[in-house]
Amino acid sequence: MPEPTKKDETETQSAPPPPEQKTPQDGGTGKDKDEDDTSVSTPPADGMSKPAERKDSVWSIGEGAPEESGKRDDSQMSTLFIEKPQSGSVSVGGNITFIAKVEAKDLLRKPNVKWFKGKWMDLASKAGKHLQLKESFERHTKIHTFEMHIIKAKENYAGNYRCEVSYKDKFDSCSFDLEVTESSQAAQSIDIRSAFKRREIKQQEEEPEVDVWELLKNANPSEYEKIAFQYGITDLRGMLKRLKRMRREVKKSAAFAKGLDPAYQVDKGGKVRFMVELADPTVELKWYKNGQEIRPSAKYIFEHKGNQRILFINNCTMADDARYYVTAGDEKCSTELFVRDPPILVTKGLEDTSTYVGERVELSCEVSEENANVKWFRNGVELSDDPHSRYRIKVEGKKHTLIIEEAAKNDNATYSVMTTGGQSEAKLSVDLRPLKISLALEDQTVRLGQEIHLKCEISENVEGKWYKNGQLVEASDRVKLYHKGRIHRFVIASSAVDDEGEYMFVPDAYNINIPCKVHVVDPPKLHLDGLGENNTVTVVAGSKLRLEIPITGEPTPKVVWSRGDKGITDSGRIRAETYPDSSCLVIDAAEREDSGPFRITLKNEAGEDTALINIKVVDVPDPPQAPNVTEVGEDWCVMTWEPPANDGGSPILGYFIERKKKQSSRWMRLNFELIKETTFEPKKMIEGVAYEVRVFAVNAIGISKPSMPSKSFVPLAVTSPPTLLAVDGVTDTSVTMKWRPPDHIGAAGLDGYVVEYCFEGNGFSQGISTDLSEELLEPPFHVEADEWIVANPELTDKTKFTINGLPTGSKILVRVKAVNAAGESEPRYHPQPILVKEVIEPPKIRLPRHLKQTYTRRVGETVNLVIPFQGRPRAKVSWEKNGSPIDKNHINIRNTENDTIIFIRKAERCHSGEYDMKVEVENLVDKATIDIQIVDRPGPPEIVIIDDVWGENVNLSWKPPKDDGNAAITGYTIQKADKKSMEWFTVMEHYHRTSATINELIIGNEYYFRVFAENMCGLSEDATMTKESALIAKDGKVYKYPVYNDFDFTERPMFTQPLVNTFAVAGYNATLNCSVRGNPKPKITWLKNKVIIMNDPRYRMFSNQGVCTLEIRKPSPYDGGTYTCRAVNTLGEAEVECKLEVKGGLSFFRLLMDGVPPHIIDSYMREVQADKTEGK
Repeated sequence: MPEPTKKDETETQSAPPPPEQKTPQDGGTGKDKDEDDTSVSTPPADGMSKPAERKDSVWSIGEGAPEESGKRDDSQMSTLFIEKPQSGSVSVGGNITFIAKVEAKDLLRKPNVKWFKGKWMDLASKAGKHLQLKESFERHTKIHTFEMHIIKAKENYAGNYRCEVSYKDKFDSCSFDLEVTESSQAAQSIDIRSAFKRREIKQQEEEPEVDVWELLKNANPSEYEKIAFQYGITDLRGMLKRLKRMRREVKKSAAFAKGLDPAYQVDKGGKVRFMVELADPTVELKWYKNGQEIRPSAKYIFEHKGNQRILFINNCTMADDARYYVTAGDEKCSTELFVRDPPILVTKGLEDTSTYVGERVELSCEVSEENANVKWFRNGVELSDDPHSRYRIKVEGKKHTLIIEEAAKNDNATYSVMTTGGQSEAKLSVDLRPLKISLALEDQTVRLGQEIHLKCEISENVEGKWYKNGQLVEASDRVKLYHKGRIHRFVIASSAVDDEGEYMFVPDAYNINIPCKVHVVDPPKLHLDGLGENNTVTVVAGSKLRLEIPITGEPTPKVVWSRGDKGITDSGRIRAETYPDSSCLVIDAAEREDSGPFRITLKNEAGEDTALINIKVVDVPDPPQAPNVTEVGEDWCVMTWEPPANDGGSPILGYFIERKKKQSSRWMRLNFELIKETTFEPKKMIEGVAYEVRVFAVNAIGISKPSMPSKSFVPLAVTSPPTLLAVDGVTDTSVTMKWRPPDHIGAAGLDGYVVEYCFEGNGFSQGISTDLSEELLEPPFHVEADEWIVANPELTDKTKFTINGLPTGSKILVRVKAVNAAGESEPRYHPQPILVKEVIEPPKIRLPRHLKQTYTRRVGETVNLVIPFQGRPRAKVSWEKNGSPIDKNHINIRNTENDTIIFIRKAERCHSGEYDMKVEVENLVDKATIDIQIVDRPGPPEIVIIDDVWGENVNLSWKPPKDDGNAAITGYTIQKADKKSMEWFTVMEHYHRTSATINELIIGNEYYFRVFAENMCGLSEDATMTKESALIAKDGKVYKYPVYNDFDFTERPMFTQPLVNTFAVAGYNATLNCSVRGNPKPKITWLKNKVIIMNDPRYRMFSNQGVCTLEIRKPSPYDGGTYTCRAVNTLGEAEVECKLEVKGGLSFFRLLMDGVPPHIIDSYMREVQADKTEGK
């Protein structure tokens, strides 16, 4: 049969890294003690299905060779594993854990992981007391971790294992070895007699018949090779083809009522029977073997029984293992016949063998037949007879021999041979020969660049490894390793500093090493390439200087730093720090005094080196002095300052200016480009706010600290000139001027005004303006500054001022200035000279419009009347009431030059009357009359009389009140009271006549009546009551009024006009109308697509007299749909609906810009698309 494929040979071949398995000494975590151990038991080694007794030989099949795993090549990168399980060793009874990790970054789900022992034993079915499989996932790192725990290991657990991981079309595999060593206690407990017993040959017991092809059809394809070997199937490729044909689905045949089975099995030399049953017995039948028709003979016997057709094949041989089929007309039925060889037994088993490394080893056994198919295993892993393999298999008749030409230490293992009918195993022990050192390595001291040559000699011709400081040294272009016979040499042509260290030669397979020391020396040297000119280093004051100077030399030189005659220690603000390859000069918070030369000196046993390094400390400049503000404007100022006394060792590049409000702590930068000059004009300040400014000096190192703030200053501006300067009055010795405040006052406010005048003089009449309405900012004639006379030495805050002491008949020119903290404003000039001479103005009373009619007030209210008048000079005002002088004890009169005021604090009825006002100017007079009426509530009517009583009616009459409250009577209020309770109830209000008829009185009751008078102030305080009562008698037959039932107006809602399907144009308002009736008034609710419309500004709802309207503002296609109007009251509800379609669709972007939520837009777009599909 073809050789089985060996997956181990395709695995990586480099030596694996040291094992990192966990080997807890306690039992670990396993299943409960009462768990059935059969969960880890395996079938017998021969692979047959007969159940075996539970033994300790768990996983004894398929153990691999540990040395093969050590030769795997890891050069091929793993596709899925980021950490592979590593080989390990454990003592008998100990625990060990193997870990595999898979990165899940590119995986959508968990990968599939399987653990195997040997080639095909899946360990998932063996989990139990001694074997546990665990898995976990770490979300942060996205790594799957898979663990295999072996608990209380046994000797036969040793061997080769494999871990496979797969995900979709990706696959990765890794093999590793487990070595189980015997503990010292276990070795002592071995029965010495068992060592001399010959191993029993395991023979296969008689088994029940097994249908191999049924077993193959249900088996995993990876187990085909194993099953084929166990059941004697030699043609593996043919077996796969025939198995594929067997799995094809058999179509129901019309010719065959019962066809052949998919396959038949028979032992070599046995007899097999094929039988089919025909649907039509008259059909001709033919049998074929591999396409050749079968003829009757002693070997092939045909038999007919009714509809059954039978073929017997006697004395089956391997040539009868073929494909058979039978034809009936055009139809065919096929099957496969498999002839199985009898099992091959091991007649002489393997024996335990001991040898030395390098010797030839032969392990032999004998089987029951010549040239039989026999498989060899090492620790459960099959060995191949590959020409490149170090194992060679020799077959001589029934004798089979496994040959190892040169035994190695890692050949220690359990070797086994397996046939189809049995197996045998033996242990091979390979020991080392004693090793002697003929020539040991010698310590060496070499100068840098010289050759390093190490040589040693040992008693055995074995390979070895060189180590430097415990690290393996590999041969390279620089490092040469030589081995000739028993001599080993290590050569480095040109030594380097890194070559110094402890070297060691370790022979392979021996626990011995040959050490020596190599010392490389090198003169010290300073490397100053990174420094500036003249080895100058510049540092900013206040910062930390860490000057690192690379140094070389072997051994490491001693470093000394000094400044002048004083050495620098390794502590303090200025200190030296030394490292193996460099030395650092550290200056914390450098100061200007630290500038100067520093010396560094290196010394070692190979020489000395020294150098001078110049340190230059630079700093930011000192802050300038506080700036001076020399000039202030409305929103600007001018500031100057002096340069700083110290520029910090670097020229001043310019200045930065900052300002802030005095009450604030936030400074604002005014310039972002440096200013070269020492003057600056800040602008855009707020008038009236106090500011401070400061200056920063800038050099190449940085910005200085800020200067002290300037003295606070306030940007201020004078006001604009006063406005509307005019003459208010003129007398023989005075002139009164009036004006309006300036249009623009500013933040400085207004302190007052200065009034100035000048007399007629030179140039007085030159350029006089004739337009009296013109306002002048320049004098109408030339006047010297010293000719203006200040009329008010102290500022006046009023807009009117009288200039006194003027000569009669003179002419003056007047100007007014506004004054604030910033100074005087521009003057405002009167356009004409003013003649100092009094002018008569006739009197005129300017009576307000509301006083031209009767002025009415209630008693107790305040009367305050202001009546302006005009008249010059010295107008005289007099008052009279009803032709008599006014009593000033009750009425206050106050007169001014322009008006008169009449004031009554609490008006009384006696204050009513006609008031005459008279204004006199010399012989001229003006008069006016004011009618004042003070009103109060009226008195009660004089008398109330009951004129007549009939039936349920009473006729009353009364006389108006004597006191009407000084106002017309506007009506009467009539009340009634039952004589029993005397509780008053109003019958009539605002009744204008003086007689009335009271109706609907209760028969049998006796009533009193009273009447109130009413005017504009309200009802009278008292009422006049009838002296006698009115009795409503029960005379005659009482009329009984008919009883009428109230009409039931209640009605459940009903729509009298339904909604109508409507088309609307997108962007234009649309309305839906309907009408409804119902009692009580129904509540109207509007719905869109069965969803209530609430708090949506795009909809407006109206309901007026039963007409319901829904207005849709600028609808879009999204607003289309089914609209429902629902009316609900206590008796029920009604609905009416219609469809609204909006023409002119909107894009997704337009709907989004209109504020429609994205999920609603998406729903609308799907509806529009569905409507288009239905339309097509």
